[in-house]
Amino acid sequence: MPYARHVLCLPLAALSLLATAPATTAAGDGGWSLTPATGGADGRPYVYAEGEPGTVLQDGVSVRNPGGKPLTVRLSGADADNTRDGRFTVRTEPADTGAWIAFAGTTGGHRTAVRTLSLTVPARTRAEVPFTVTVPVGAAPGDHPGAIVAVAGGRTSAVRVQLRVPGPALSALTVEHVTVRGGRIAYELVNRGTTVLTPRLAVRADGLFGRVLDRAPRTLPVELLPGRRIRLTEPWPHRPALDAVEVRLTVTAAGGAHGSGAASAWFVPWGTVAGTAAGLLTAVGAGVVVRRRRRRPPDPGADDRPGRDVELTGAMT
Repeated sequence: MPYARHVLCLPLAALSLLATAPATTAAGDGGWSLTPATGGADGRPYVYAEGEPGTVLQDGVSVRNPGGKPLTVRLSGADADNTRDGRFTVRTEPADTGAWIAFAGTTGGHRTAVRTLSLTVPARTRAEVPFTVTVPVGAAPGDHPGAIVAVAGGRTSAVRVQLRVPGPALSALTVEHVTVRGGRIAYELVNRGTTVLTPRLAVRADGLFGRVLDRAPRTLPVELLPGRRIRLTEPWPHRPALDAVEVRLTVTAAGGAHGSGAASAWFVPWGTVAGTAAGLLTAVGAGVVVRRRRRRPPDPGADDRPGRDVELTGAMT
């Protein structure tokens, strides 16, 4: 894995502009791109750095402008973050790794390290932009995810910076707020350790008459950052029609992280129940009508029927 070199300072002359052939234009974004500086034949998906507290690490990013006009780009450091559903994003106000990132710049005509760098990349040119990560004294062991963010032409792009501080690290997570409704199992994962986790999820559900769901562990398409909470859902299209079940989720990750959570759910075919209830009410209602008809009092206007006058007259004498 590529690694960052240890340096004491960042020279201003480290910024270089390299002519490049026109690149394939990304759809709808003007064509410019931000990538880690060249780190092999296939490049690197992100920047990885590891250093003790108090050290200064150096690496770089490339800004490629394949267009026919100069491109002004604004670069800055940021803390990485998870969205609510686990996607990668960045925080607008860095407090950790983003605040440790600096670029070569000038202030009052003097060379200095700046938190934000604005540069113009000529047409059909690639700019190699070095940066440093200063690991502060007292930085906690573990992962400190960050990013280099570039803004140009109304678009924002970012390169991840995976910084690790050596030392005892904690790998821990919990599964919380498990619910079952609408054909889906919803749950929350919380990274309570100091390392980035790629969770593996297993799902099991037991009903009154045995197991009704058993999914083997699989890797989730998320990277859960330290201290972050995300909410995910698991589809369950073929759930029981009538049963009482307990659903249990078990999540594991590298470093011995293990967590589980459970929820109970009742599955009742309410449409069938409603139809049956309506039929019973109809039948009961009909029986009441019949009983009421049978108990109707005699009709006063029907006294000309045979035997009726004789019985009434005899009772009155």
